Amino acid sequence: MNSPQRPLARTLVAHSPERDKQPPPIPTGNDLESSLLQIFTDHQHTSLRLRETTGFVIETEREKKEAVRNALRVADLLVDGVNGGVQESFVNEKRIEMEIRALAASIAKFMKQSDQWLTATHSINTAIKEIGDFENWMKTMEFDCKSITTAIHNIHQE
Repeated sequence: MNSPQRPLARTLVAHSPERDKQPPPIPTGNDLESSLLQIFTDHQHTSLRLRETTGFVIETEREKKEAVRNALRVADLLVDGVNGGVQESFVNEKRIEMEIRALAASIAKFMKQSDQWLTATHSINTAIKEIGDFENWMKTMEFDCKSITTAIHNIHQE
């Protein structure tokens, strides 16, 4: 069982796509050196595959982060688009509310003025009625006076 110590073999395995697809050749000997060489070759093959997978994972992570950034950018643009419309609606709403307040103030002013005009016309109407009543009274008095004058004149001539 004591075998002479041999230096470990170092081999460089060139990376090729065909080699990744095919498993490394299995040594036929039963000695320790061929087993170690087999373990070393398996390790190298696994390391290469792991590096490629890790590179793929890193690239995938990078693409994933870029996709998230793009999605956030799109979401921000959509929110800005919606907010722009909302902001415009808000400004329009405020402008309309100010116009409504101004219109309500104008309506109140015109109502007060209309009430004043109504009061003035009512006063004028009352005064005209009184003048009409006075005129009617005057006509009645004039008729009565003429009647009395005619009666007196008739009495005086007889």
